[in-house]
Amino acid sequence: MMTVEFLPQVVLYFNELSTLLYEKNYFGFKESAVKYVDELVEDIRCNLHTKLKKPAPSYFNKYGKRMRYATFRKNKNTQWYVFFSTYRKEGEIIYLIRYIGNNHVLAQYL
Repeated sequence: MMTVEFLPQVVLYFNELSTLLYEKNYFGFKESAVKYVDELVEDIRCNLHTKLKKPAPSYFNKYGKRMRYATFRKNKNTQWYVFFSTYRKEGEIIYLIRYIGNNHVLAQYL
């Protein structure tokens, strides 16, 4: 069994992301931006356990110690980096998402 959980600040980021993407004209319709974010969250929930996981560079220690990260490509220009910790609870693996960002913002730190 596997569960993906998100820290409150990550949930807040996702909630603000669709508005930001729409306001910056990455999407012509607010609904398209919301769909993009919803699909990203669903991709993380369903596929994180199958992704190649790498140790997070020390730059990201401010979000949690001994984290790992995985990448999610959404299109030819944008790749998302999902930083997480894992632990076991009653035999279940829990992926706790602590931070997320994309290549436009984080590439120089990876």
